[in-house]
Amino acid sequence: MQAPTPGSFENPLRVAVIGSGPAGFYAVEHLLAQTDLTVQVDLYDRLPTPFGLVRGGVAPDHQKIKSVTRIYDRIATHPQFRFFGNVEVGRDILRTDLAAYYHGVIYAVGAHTARKMGIPNEHLPGCHSATDFVGWYNADPDHHQRHFDLSGTSAAVVGNGNVAMDVARMLASPHEELATTDMADGAVAALKDSGIRTIHVLGRRGPAQAAFTNREIREFGELPGVDVIVDPADVDLDSASREALERSADKTVERNLAILRDYAERPPSGAPVRIVLHFAVSPVELLGTERVTGIVLAHNELYTASDGTVRPRATDRRTTIPIDLVFAAIGYRGVPLDGLPFDRKSGTIPSRAGRIIDPLSEEALVGEYVTGWIKRGPQGVIGTNKPCAQETVNSLLEDLHQGLIGHRVPQRAVLESLLAERQRHRVSYADWLTLDAWEKERGQAAGGRPRVKFTRVDRMIDALAEAGEAATD
Repeated sequence: MQAPTPGSFENPLRVAVIGSGPAGFYAVEHLLAQTDLTVQVDLYDRLPTPFGLVRGGVAPDHQKIKSVTRIYDRIATHPQFRFFGNVEVGRDILRTDLAAYYHGVIYAVGAHTARKMGIPNEHLPGCHSATDFVGWYNADPDHHQRHFDLSGTSAAVVGNGNVAMDVARMLASPHEELATTDMADGAVAALKDSGIRTIHVLGRRGPAQAAFTNREIREFGELPGVDVIVDPADVDLDSASREALERSADKTVERNLAILRDYAERPPSGAPVRIVLHFAVSPVELLGTERVTGIVLAHNELYTASDGTVRPRATDRRTTIPIDLVFAAIGYRGVPLDGLPFDRKSGTIPSRAGRIIDPLSEEALVGEYVTGWIKRGPQGVIGTNKPCAQETVNSLLEDLHQGLIGHRVPQRAVLESLLAERQRHRVSYADWLTLDAWEKERGQAAGGRPRVKFTRVDRMIDALAEAGEAATD
């Protein structure tokens, strides 16, 4: 006999969401907001801590942005919600398990690896991805053992999106300001002793195409003890950029240009630290034998492509800048997951309106969905994930109503027994709130910082075990 359509009190619709960053939480929110269905949602994360890049990617001095986690905390209070932290798909629970225990699975796993520049000598010590640096200073457990030699005097940040701006700002910020944030203690200490005095920020297109926000570029000018250097010629727009701006009348771009022109007009004050913004340049080679000693830049000309976008094209002109450190901030990439289709060119799981697509048959994989950066690529801000997740959930609900999903699944207790056998250190949301409280207490004890983060998974698990033992004494 065919199972009744899920969604009743007796037979709830059961959905697993894999990844607890913004995309995952917004998917949970939209699922639990259904008034005509009973929905049970389990949210998984391979780390004990939720929130993804809100916790591990947002800059330490941007605490207001991190306040979005209050919304996620509210979502987590729903009685039909469960969190399984420190549970990794492919290690503790398999894709076949998810298909057996849930009516639908939404993958919100983000993009965890960095894009490569693809230039000679990128392997040299002193060349790093911004992804690693950001994870290190944000106390991400995957990066706590990283080491960055900051003893040199100059660094280059390749890219001009918000991540590039964050990296440059962390390198230039006074220790007194960093020490009041939730930056990892090891990073605070290392940056205090940093010798970096000049930071070159390299963008391959012009200032009118820069991906940073008004706030990010404006913050450079608010840093004490820092001169922001912009060549006046760079803000004298080329014809392709002028025409594109006239067509779009983009207010964000116009404000960015106004800020950059202000920097260009400021005489250097002789401040101890300089941020030098370069536009229309691309790295073509790193110099050095034992470690990075310089970077060779190709100067680009800008042109209007057939699709109307302004793109760079390398010229024969070259410039070499002596540097000691390079951070590539040219984007994130997703990674293949547990047998799912994967587009290696875009670094995403192929999908249509959130339904995962088999690239050979072009057919949707029934019951499997995707949202966030692994769906659309690393673009947009935190809020961009909300409509993205809603689209995906709506596709799942359409498939439910059309009878495409609805097989019988075991009770929740059966899954709990399975997970108990495979991962005895799984972390609940109540456990996370305990860790959260401890981090905040440690921050208060350290001079009123927002929190002092745990940087290692084993120490989180040990702390929770000790708390459990104390509660039973």
